[in-house]
Amino acid sequence: MMTAEQALTQSTLYTDEVDYTLIHLPPGAITPAAVVFAAISDPFGALIADKDEVTLLLAQDDWEAYKHRLPDHTTTGPYRLITFDLELEPDLIGFMALIARILAEANVSILAFSAYARDHIFVQSNQFQTAWDALTTAQRESGK
Repeated sequence: MMTAEQALTQSTLYTDEVDYTLIHLPPGAITPAAVVFAAISDPFGALIADKDEVTLLLAQDDWEAYKHRLPDHTTTGPYRLITFDLELEPDLIGFMALIARILAEANVSILAFSAYARDHIFVQSNQFQTAWDALTTAQRESGK
C-alpha cells in the first residue's frame, strides 16, 4: 500500500492558471445552481449541497457570466487550483493531512476537494506561488 509521502512524491502538480470563485447560496437554490453548473463545460467545477447551504466553485469568468441567475449569493475569491495528478487509492491514509500540514506551515489556507481518484486543493490566488513552492519543496524532500 502506498503511503501519503509516496503519493506526494509520485504526484504531478497541475494547475490550470484560472481564477475561481467560491459561491454560497441558500439550500433552496439547488435547482438553479444545478442548472448553472450544467451549463458550464470547464474542466473543473464543484457543486455541493447539504442541509444548510449550496456551494459552487466556478471559474471566475463563468461566475461573472451566470451570477445574474443566482441573486441570493455570497462569494469569496479568487482562488487557484492545484491538482495532485495521480490516481490515489480510496484507502490511502493521511494524504490530505500531509498536504494540509505542509501548507499550514507555509501559512497558506486551503479548500480541499476530492474526486474519485484525485485530490484537488484551492488556495487564495495571492498565496498560490507560496503554496506551489512549499509543495514542490516537500516533494523533493520526500523523494530523498
